[in-house]
Amino acid sequence: MPAAPIATAASAAPAQVRQLTVDEGSDGQRLDNFLTRELKGAPKTLIYRIIRSGEVRINKGRCAADSRLATGDIVRVPPLRLSEKPADPSVPAREFPIVFEDDHLIVVDKPAGVAVHGGSGVSFGVIEQLRRARPQAKFLELVHRLDKETSGLLMIAKKRSALTHLQDQLRERETGKTYAALVAGSWTASRKVVDVPLLKFIGSDGERWVRAVTDSNDSHADQAKRSISLVRIAEALPGYSLLDVTIKTGRTHQIRVHLSHEGHPIVGDPKYGDFEANRALARGALRFDRMFLHARQLRFNHPATGDTLTLHAPLPDDCEKLLAALRRGAR
Repeated sequence: MPAAPIATAASAAPAQVRQLTVDEGSDGQRLDNFLTRELKGAPKTLIYRIIRSGEVRINKGRCAADSRLATGDIVRVPPLRLSEKPADPSVPAREFPIVFEDDHLIVVDKPAGVAVHGGSGVSFGVIEQLRRARPQAKFLELVHRLDKETSGLLMIAKKRSALTHLQDQLRERETGKTYAALVAGSWTASRKVVDVPLLKFIGSDGERWVRAVTDSNDSHADQAKRSISLVRIAEALPGYSLLDVTIKTGRTHQIRVHLSHEGHPIVGDPKYGDFEANRALARGALRFDRMFLHARQLRFNHPATGDTLTLHAPLPDDCEKLLAALRRGAR
């Protein structure tokens, strides 16, 4: 019995050798990842096989799966008959409010309740919807992440060089990320720095959690990562404090756990907050049923020009309405 074909062709036209030119968006990318993106519908086993066999060439020379590409490289791809994998119809095309965009990156104002990417029970997020809305875009990748419940500024790279440059800035703590957080109680003005290590773990419910580690005798103390948040009171309200929190490290759930650890949970936080207080706000006259954490300011050096950019996203309407109601209660 003849072997089953690797893939079927949409037409009877013979497959031909392809010469792919590497653009700036793929500069520095691994060959296997480049081919996975370019050869839509090709199984990974096929991609690795044609690389190992020497049928794939970079600038006429043999190469390996982990070979790094440079702008202007010519990648030879042997004749392949492939059926292009159709776009997932369950992912809707969606654009998000644009705060900044050029040839290198996009900064959007993400709404609360929208995941940044699919996974962990979420079918799709910002990046999948944006890719569906911009099928002509050759490269769109998240530079960093925001929790699903958090709104605000989110960076998306349009070129691989921009992605690596911006992620390097984040890693070196050279990027200023400031969040607006409404917390329960009166924050102490002198408490300006929260420097408490954080530990990720899986709870008995199978969920990912984070906890503060303050005891050096804790059996997991050596696994906790140093985490630093700078806190400033933006406004004192009756029973609440509106804070500006600038993170110097980017740990999972960092602000949420740090503020809760200090005895001031974020309003509406479903994981580390006050469940009864959250329910009262959601069911009461104010009808506030989201987490009040908003990435309001982002400062970074542009990956191509080096210019310092400072971007802002105003508080969402529901957050502004809650603040207005709390201010009225002060009178």
